[in-house]
Amino acid sequence: MNSSTLNFAPTRRSLLKGLAASAALSAPWIGRLANAAETLYVNTWGGTWETAAARHLFEPFQQSSGTTIRSVSPVSFAKLAAQARTGVYEFDVTTLGGADLVRANEAGLIEAIDTSILQPDGLDEGQVYQNGVGSHAFATVIAYRTDRYQNGGPSDWKAFFDLQRFPGPRTLQRHAPRVLPLALLADGVPLDQLYPVDIERSLRSLDRIKPSVRVWWTQGQQSQQLLRDGEVDAAAIWHGRVVELMRQKQPVRLEWNQGQVDRAYWVVSKGSPRAKLAWQFINASVRGERLAGFCRQADYGPLNRKAFEYIPEEDARMMPTQPDNYKLLFEQNVEELAPQLNDIARQFDRWVVR
Repeated sequence: MNSSTLNFAPTRRSLLKGLAASAALSAPWIGRLANAAETLYVNTWGGTWETAAARHLFEPFQQSSGTTIRSVSPVSFAKLAAQARTGVYEFDVTTLGGADLVRANEAGLIEAIDTSILQPDGLDEGQVYQNGVGSHAFATVIAYRTDRYQNGGPSDWKAFFDLQRFPGPRTLQRHAPRVLPLALLADGVPLDQLYPVDIERSLRSLDRIKPSVRVWWTQGQQSQQLLRDGEVDAAAIWHGRVVELMRQKQPVRLEWNQGQVDRAYWVVSKGSPRAKLAWQFINASVRGERLAGFCRQADYGPLNRKAFEYIPEEDARMMPTQPDNYKLLFEQNVEELAPQLNDIARQFDRWVVR
């Protein structure tokens, strides 16, 4: 597979930051810990995520270092903030999305990258961003039931919002930072003009589809069940949930076109007494082979292109960061989005219940 044309940076500005940070990571990594009896606490999403991480990330690190890893779930930005404030730590390392990474960095909630540990060799140019290290990505995509749209369903957000051409109940996530940009695309806003988000325009666009939104889902399993059971004809849904349905031979189709990419970055909690151990773990977890196993089992796309060397083509075609899929998607502009998060959430929540 030729993935040389991929650009995994969230924005041009963040790519330059990543390049600069990667260039600075020149010190060798000491693979075995001085204190092998130490325990590392890792914040996880639980469920399938944790099962895949335990097999492909936790167990290999424990075996190579002698460290014990304990998981703490679910992922919580509020707990990350509380730890930095109180100095009481439930976990040492966690993952953050791009916008939350910007917020955490500006608020001083995470450690600076330890350049004595994290190795640049084997990392992509845009994999290091601010004080996070890119691990994997998922995409919010369009999916529809092929038994309801036998001649083909909506293939972009404008069509998804077109209830005359594609009638039927819908479901979207009750999560403003993801839904509002999709509503702007449906209203004809070009990809390069989505940010900063025009909140009023996006809500007017959503007004058109609101009567047909049967459920504003809050959990991935919920959206999957709605589509599987035929309670909705089309869904804005995480790609991994659709892939699961496709493996089960359900009558559903996934459209990569205009899918929205969310990245996950490993970070270390500010002041963690086990920060060096945490960076040892991160350094091992973002390498190609381990990341490939995690993404295959958990249905994510790796942010290290070298992982695709260990992923069969059939599996890679179901990942958002596979080159042919990635070129159809768009990335959130997390630097523009982060300052708007509170206002977006507040106005969207008021709109949903009115």
